[in-house]
Amino acid sequence: MWTHESIEYVTVAGEAWLASASEYPRSMRALWESRPWAPTVLPCGRTFDVVNLPGLFGRRVLDELWESGPGCGPVATHRGRILVFAEVGAAQRLRTLLVWEEWARGVPPVLCHGAGDAITVPPVQRMADAPEGPNRWIVAPDTREPWLPGASVLLWACVRAARGGSAPAAPPEPVELPCAEPSEPSEPAGTAAASTDGAAQTVVRMTVSHLPTA
Repeated sequence: MWTHESIEYVTVAGEAWLASASEYPRSMRALWESRPWAPTVLPCGRTFDVVNLPGLFGRRVLDELWESGPGCGPVATHRGRILVFAEVGAAQRLRTLLVWEEWARGVPPVLCHGAGDAITVPPVQRMADAPEGPNRWIVAPDTREPWLPGASVLLWACVRAARGGSAPAAPPEPVELPCAEPSEPSEPAGTAAASTDGAAQTVVRMTVSHLPTA
């Protein structure tokens, strides 16, 4: 499980995990050994899925995962967008869940990469004096079995990020307001002015509306 303390460099164990996404992991590691500063294209749906978020919104999602949620797995940037690595199958499920208007309201377009898709991952190493390029790791893999968030965790983080971190309001509770005790009727039935004091006791059930906060 990851924390807010980001790890920018891929370890040997993390490199092995990344290579397992390829159909030819040994060849992939040999390529990285000869060209460790080059980005690589890897398929999704075998070792991981990827959720591709707009830059600013992606940062908010990461804040929710780190500060209020369970953390996150490996995370990278690619041309200004945030790539969140997720468990296999999360892309298809999250894509389906975001179709619901109740949850998708306020969430910007999210790209979900699963089986049949491929992504560009940052280099496994970065030269110390090299400027930051369009592809880099925010949280680099450092283990052979990193924890990856599922669709429900990512949906929760996206909804909170879209709503400014506010949790959905709880439904209002009914409040009982009893009327005053009735008095004995002062006039018999049939008189010109019937008294309203002889009404039976009633209980008015009112629902307190949820008032929007400022």
